[in-house]
Amino acid sequence: MTDFFTMQPGETAAPLPPGPVLCTGTAAMRRIHRFFLWAYDEAPGLVRSVQPGDTKRAAYVGEVLGNFDKVLHVHHEGEDLLMYPQLEQRAPACALHVAQMLEQHRQVTQRLESIEPVRLRWMETADAEAGNELAERYADLSGVLNVHLRREVTEVMPVVDRVMDQKEMEGVGQHGIEQFDKKFMVAYLGMVLATNPPQDRKELFKEIPLPVRLAYRLVGRGMYRRQYATLFPGRPVPETL
Repeated sequence: MTDFFTMQPGETAAPLPPGPVLCTGTAAMRRIHRFFLWAYDEAPGLVRSVQPGDTKRAAYVGEVLGNFDKVLHVHHEGEDLLMYPQLEQRAPACALHVAQMLEQHRQVTQRLESIEPVRLRWMETADAEAGNELAERYADLSGVLNVHLRREVTEVMPVVDRVMDQKEMEGVGQHGIEQFDKKFMVAYLGMVLATNPPQDRKELFKEIPLPVRLAYRLVGRGMYRRQYATLFPGRPVPETL
């Protein structure tokens, strides 16, 4: 099976600066990007799974999707503040790639902003017309992410690994985490683990602070399983750790 994170014909990676690898940013980015790819591939179908007028399910699905949207926004915000300025400064030959990535971030933000009012209206009404519009907007966003999330990993992250250290990259990952409810975060961890291959799950889990690991074992895993079963009735719940 071909790895999703593979450059396509005509795409070119940013030139690698000399020096050793200083961090594991590429591996970490693959893990979170796999979650986003899964989430937004599922989003249109989740919206369409709600019957017109079923405001209870619309409210539930809409809240989950809103959390996904917030995680995506905060993820890009952290990169814009804590990764791309440093990359541009320390690896000037990457300027064109940095500009491309920031433009793709702008396109994602534009779509998230257009989704929010439709999502909120649909959550209240479960209206069929609003649901169709919302599903189409999520499908459009998914298409943009399928390009951006791949190209960021293949073209930019190898340079990041050489110009930013592990502590700096951990800061990018931790950006904005205090904005989220702790219960949501431990359930969200289950989704990230489930959307990664077994070895990546183990590596990811080792990097998580011990209190978070304990919280996940105690309550987060169960929350993840209940959420998945509610979102996708009848589907087997993917394994985590």
